[in-house]
Amino acid sequence: MPYVPHTEDETRQMLDTVGVSSMDELFADIGPQLRPASFNLPEGKSEMEVMAHMERLAAKNKVDVVSFLGAGFYDHHIPAAVDTLTNRGEFATAYTPYQPEASQGTLQAIFEYQTAIARLLDMDCANASVYDGGSAIFEAMMMGVRATKRTKLVISEALSPIYRIMLASYTSNLKLDLVTVPHKDGNTDIDALIDAVDDATAAVVVQNPNFFGNVNDFTALCEHARSVKAKSVISMYPLMQSVLKTPGEMGADIAVAEGQSLGMPLSFGGPYLGIMTCTKKMVRQMPGRIAGRTTDTEGRTGYVLTLQAREQHIRRQKATSNICSNQSLCALRALAYMSLLGPCGMERVALKASHTAHEAALRLTALPGVQMLSDAPFCNEFAIRLPVPAYEVVDRLTERGYVPGFPLGRYYDGLEDCLLVACTEKHTSEDVGILAEMMGGLLR
Repeated sequence: MPYVPHTEDETRQMLDTVGVSSMDELFADIGPQLRPASFNLPEGKSEMEVMAHMERLAAKNKVDVVSFLGAGFYDHHIPAAVDTLTNRGEFATAYTPYQPEASQGTLQAIFEYQTAIARLLDMDCANASVYDGGSAIFEAMMMGVRATKRTKLVISEALSPIYRIMLASYTSNLKLDLVTVPHKDGNTDIDALIDAVDDATAAVVVQNPNFFGNVNDFTALCEHARSVKAKSVISMYPLMQSVLKTPGEMGADIAVAEGQSLGMPLSFGGPYLGIMTCTKKMVRQMPGRIAGRTTDTEGRTGYVLTLQAREQHIRRQKATSNICSNQSLCALRALAYMSLLGPCGMERVALKASHTAHEAALRLTALPGVQMLSDAPFCNEFAIRLPVPAYEVVDRLTERGYVPGFPLGRYYDGLEDCLLVACTEKHTSEDVGILAEMMGGLLR
């Protein structure tokens, strides 16, 4: 908020200096509904006073709860080495490595990240990440539009509603036709998606596991999309790709994800990173930075940025995106996380989380009136139907230190009594037992 002088003389002097006659005229370009209620600010405080004030505010947060929230963002354990490595000043201060002769460390880190992500998802190419999982889906859709010269986009309603809201916002001024195919009790309706994808379709967008936690095999959908020359986009949960059929195995043209589960903390919404991968045929449509490995004139290995069709580079008017930054520091965290755990470690984490979730599903559905929303297979997240509104259960149990899950009625009509429950490797059988006991007592 701008500084406002305390005396009338100071106010008049400031207004005369900027050439306006009143405070209202100064803020004339800002609508009344967007202006602060008052500019009567308190006196400034010392650093010690500010810290004390912030600590009092922070103490109001409930940080000692046991949370079964998921819905796209998951509380996984992060090895201490991830913070140690990524907080090094060489990485924290690095920006876009335009000058390879001065940026070999950053470029190699980006290249190694791309390699690890491409192997994890079984795809040909990866970029140096975009902002988050939602923007990655939008960019993937636009890749399909550019590649096919079509404007119809088929989207599963079982795709995260948060991402679908983002897509509606990002495309509101574009001449695109977004067709949403309804879910069936939390299941992705693959048959209806196949029926909706025709020779006018640019891309079809699905999620695995979907927003309700259900696991699907989209091989048939990808084959059908390819038969009508449409592109297939799969958004997925990267950590679970260590145990699930990969987008590459399913035949996806583009695979994207929110990378938060790979070493990023839950920090009030970020910063996160959007993972983007694609087939080699689609790589020239992929936005953002791509690091490549080459050799110099003396045959030594070196790293450079390549295929940079970005807005401030040589093909500005034909740029693939208006992205002007990336999340390479977050990508570095993902690389450190994947390197520290390795394939076997990631598989153990995924299996532990899935085992705990299946235990939780058994315990909760044993309660009177509680049943699974769907009988589809799931990994570490599942939806249950309750005999009471889900918000009531969330409010009551959160007060007692247990957040039982995400109320699906927030985004889906008709599912006001449904709860989305997620487990990670941090949850124990004791946590699950206490949740079941508390929920049982509430329902009784």
